[in-house]
Amino acid sequence: MSDNNTSLIGRLRAPSSKYSVLTLLVVGIVLGVLFWGGFNTALEATNKESFCISCHEMRDNVYAEYKENTIHYTNRTGVRATCPDCHVPKEWGPKMLRKIQASREVWGKLVGTIDTREKFEAKRLKLAESEWARMKANESLECRNCHTLASMDPERQKPRAKKSHEMAKKNGDTCIDCHKGIAHHKPQGMKEEE
Repeated sequence: MSDNNTSLIGRLRAPSSKYSVLTLLVVGIVLGVLFWGGFNTALEATNKESFCISCHEMRDNVYAEYKENTIHYTNRTGVRATCPDCHVPKEWGPKMLRKIQASREVWGKLVGTIDTREKFEAKRLKLAESEWARMKANESLECRNCHTLASMDPERQKPRAKKSHEMAKKNGDTCIDCHKGIAHHKPQGMKEEE
């Protein structure tokens, strides 16, 4: 077995007798560009709302709630935040981590973990807490892609909001600490402080 590995490694390390270095380099670059292009195309396809709601578990549960008069779906400015805007970071590294985490969701889809409304509601609190913890850990990065304390005009905010934002800034809280349920119904069984 080790002779096979040594001969395979030896063959991989040996210079090519058929092709020039330039040919190998060009072929390698072309294959790399094709792979990277295909990878990015697939990645972007999974960052569309249509992909997110392609399974009925999302379309019939959280997406239906999101469409029910939430500020992120319908507002005076006409700017809509879609599923990936809130649940997928824009930066490449955090986006890759989120996509890896999302593979558990694909597994859940395959085995039918939340394929009925009853199963979804039974797991809803755990799912929400997991998402809130993820958002807390990245300091509500997805929220801050659109909203920043620095760009908010405190003088145009209601007194309660102004005070809350000042306290959040002072305490190092993030958006998700106060804004749970901004786009979806809050799960039953939440703790009072949430």
